[in-house]
Amino acid sequence: MTTDAAADPIIEQAAQWIVLLTSDSAAERERARLGFEDWKQADPRHAAAATEMEHFLGRVQVVRQQTAGSSRPARAALDAVFGRARNRRRTKRTGTTLAVLLTLVATTWLTLRAWPPAYLTADLRTARGQWETRTLSDGTHLTVGSEGAVNLRYDERQRTVELVQGAILVEVAHDTARPFIVTTTEGNIRALGTRFTVERRKAVTILSMMESRVAVQTAVQRDTRSNEVKEVGAGQRVRITAKDVSSAESIDARALADAWQYRQLVISDRPLAAVLDELGRHRPGRILYDSAELEGIRVSAVLPLDDTDRALQLLQDNFPTLRVRRLTPYLLWVNQPAD
Repeated sequence: MTTDAAADPIIEQAAQWIVLLTSDSAAERERARLGFEDWKQADPRHAAAATEMEHFLGRVQVVRQQTAGSSRPARAALDAVFGRARNRRRTKRTGTTLAVLLTLVATTWLTLRAWPPAYLTADLRTARGQWETRTLSDGTHLTVGSEGAVNLRYDERQRTVELVQGAILVEVAHDTARPFIVTTTEGNIRALGTRFTVERRKAVTILSMMESRVAVQTAVQRDTRSNEVKEVGAGQRVRITAKDVSSAESIDARALADAWQYRQLVISDRPLAAVLDELGRHRPGRILYDSAELEGIRVSAVLPLDDTDRALQLLQDNFPTLRVRRLTPYLLWVNQPAD
């Protein structure tokens, strides 16, 4: 017998109570608290489910404190989890209602820990393995890569895209009256009409130019209102930190454009561990490995990012000593057994 887990009445009621109890309105939360007490006492199963819910609600309060009192990140995580459950139309019943509820609440908790509030509250964000292209109000084409997040700030004087995390491809529409700026924690990238990609990796912003030129400022230069900028032209790549912009290196702009169009990872002489990390950002679950065991293996290849299983198989074909084991549907172990 099969059933839709998200359609279980107690799970649906639990989801509704979590939404009410995480309201941004203190008055609404108080009314919900009183109703929640009555709900718990109405059925022993409700009381059991409430115990796990209250653990989750405690986590919501922590996130609320981190986001100036807003519950939007927690509710966005909840929507993501219950949305996935509702789309899973034929799921085997593997336990009681409480067990299913516990799984959903635990997943929501992990979502809050894995994704920072800035990601969950972004104007535009993508899930792992997803890309999205939008045409903005000025005609600019913006593509957001896997697990990317951006905020859009357009006004009469300028057009600003804040890259919170991940990578974007920008094809800027010409507008002499309003400069186009991509901003990150590490600095600003200003253009009038050009095509480029921007990627954030930890404390570094990577700018890769396909067409025209841009002016780059570090966060320090931006914050001190310095007039100093560094120009970066087509076929060049720089790494931007809060205090410095690296020397430009040459890139193949056409290959980069193709990589975005066809969802490919184009790599040249990179450590295998770094390649696995990149593939891991485009598939559900995690790829685990022992970095010491893979040390010294360097990769030059073109790998599909929209089919990471095939990408891993291509790596195995090129490095026959590699072994990829599927521990669970969402957990892979890659190693190179000793001879």
